[in-house]
Amino acid sequence: MLIPEPVSIQALFSSEVAEKSVEVAVLRLDEIHPLVSGNKFFKLKYNLQAAQKQGKRTLLTFGGAFSNHIYATAFAANLAELQSIGIIRGEETNRANPTLAQAQKMGMQLHFVDRETYRKKNSSDFLENLSAQFGDFYLIPEGGTNAMAILGTKEILASSSPEFTHICVSIGTGGTFAGLAANLQRHQRLIGFSSLKGEFIHDEIGALLSRHQIYPEGSLEIRNEYHFGGYGKHKPAEIEFIKWFYAKFKIPLDPVYTGKMVYGVWDLIAKDHFPPGSKILLIHTGGLQGNAGFKAKTGIDLPTL
Repeated sequence: MLIPEPVSIQALFSSEVAEKSVEVAVLRLDEIHPLVSGNKFFKLKYNLQAAQKQGKRTLLTFGGAFSNHIYATAFAANLAELQSIGIIRGEETNRANPTLAQAQKMGMQLHFVDRETYRKKNSSDFLENLSAQFGDFYLIPEGGTNAMAILGTKEILASSSPEFTHICVSIGTGGTFAGLAANLQRHQRLIGFSSLKGEFIHDEIGALLSRHQIYPEGSLEIRNEYHFGGYGKHKPAEIEFIKWFYAKFKIPLDPVYTGKMVYGVWDLIAKDHFPPGSKILLIHTGGLQGNAGFKAKTGIDLPTL
């Protein structure tokens, strides 16, 4: 069972913010659980309950070698006394990286597939082959986004103050954005910052909201100019910003999701995108365990908890 810890809303005071007459705060979802942090806590919460209700003893999911979702699923399954299987995109030589090493330590069985095979992960033939190989399992899609995940992410704003005019969050598979959109109030604007390169994210989010019958009362905005080259990519400007942000506010960020989002918000504040008087809430979606894998992959040391 996943038990949440208290999270804070931390106000950010700086000259950059004050001179634009806006207010900024961070919802510290990275504090919600020491192992299953951020939005992953909400995405997995009801999936675990559904698996147990259906009498499933094994979770199976997908992800890359440095996936926060793989890491969180392994720990969540272990806490729920369930088995877990990770279908990993890439070569088995990645097994030693910090993310996969910890997932294995928690009992996750890792199964590596090449990138071409991995692209077929949603096909019926591929899933039937997995069933034949691994037996009965509860399937959680890549990134964890499904109906149960959105049921969980709807709860993110439930306890947050309605005083905020703008809610900002990173976008990967879109499940967190969809959950936030479902609880958006009429006076609020939800801004999603895509970590993926390409205009397709607009259509994907639209289809996701339609599929789950989410019709927001507030307004939506998607920004896709802060991906820094695409998913898992980075540039020096982002790394410098993450280090500056930690030195200024003592809040660690990850370079894949939240770091890009916060960089984007700071840039938009500088460009007067937010009207004076705006109250901006940044959703910290956790994933800080990935900073160890980022260091192993790039040699760049980023702050963590």
